[in-house]
Amino acid sequence: MPEKNELIAIQKIISFDLIKKYAEASGDFNPIHINKEFGIKSQFKNNIAHGMMIASSISELMYKNFGESWSRNGNMKIKFKLPIFPNDTIITEGTIKKTEEVTEGKLINCTVTVKNHLGEIAISGETTVTIKYGE
Repeated sequence: MPEKNELIAIQKIISFDLIKKYAEASGDFNPIHINKEFGIKSQFKNNIAHGMMIASSISELMYKNFGESWSRNGNMKIKFKLPIFPNDTIITEGTIKKTEEVTEGKLINCTVTVKNHLGEIAISGETTVTIKYGE
């Protein structure tokens, strides 16, 4: 568990190859994600990464900071705000906003964001995780 209110952030480049691999793994072959010609003709003028692919970086962030507790009982509520394009760098970060003692342990509430390389928020949300006594 992190010592301070700021969670250990994650930064990664979302390559077109990574987007194609996600399409294969998820079965989501929407042309906005993987067809370059379609992407150029779209309202975005480019392909965009799958929203859930980008949102998964929040789960990665929470696991990095809270380990198995996140896997066992983590929850998140998110809002998609902006698309992420191929070769964008994303920065996923969070802050512990509140902790409270509950019967089974400590309930931790966090705010989380995924930003693009320009610092614009692509996804915002809140997470909760309970660290059970003895973990």
